[in-house]
Amino acid sequence: MTAQHAEEPGELVPRPEMTFPALRAALARVASSRLAEFQADRDSAFTAATQHASFRPIRAFQLKWATEIEIERRPALAARYRAALDAANTLDRADPRWRTAMDECMAVREEARAAVTDD
Repeated sequence: MTAQHAEEPGELVPRPEMTFPALRAALARVASSRLAEFQADRDSAFTAATQHASFRPIRAFQLKWATEIEIERRPALAARYRAALDAANTLDRADPRWRTAMDECMAVREEARAAVTDD
């Protein structure tokens, strides 16, 4: 994965490479309040990788955070996600709009994940 791709208008930062330093630097620019969560997840991923003698926890960590950064670095995508999440958190689950909001949350996350895995 490289940082080069066709950028959309309004992207806050280029898509980072899927390395810890690049992900951390991008997160610091688009959602610095989440750096402690990033570090805790990184520590957990390394612990799990060591315990299970597998790189899968590290890869899962990278995909999770690349997806989170992808959403945040694209203001239109982030706005869609926040609007859907706000609706999902305020509507009653019996309200059909709740399912619509949850579907939109999933669609945004799938779009972001596809963007970081397609390069």
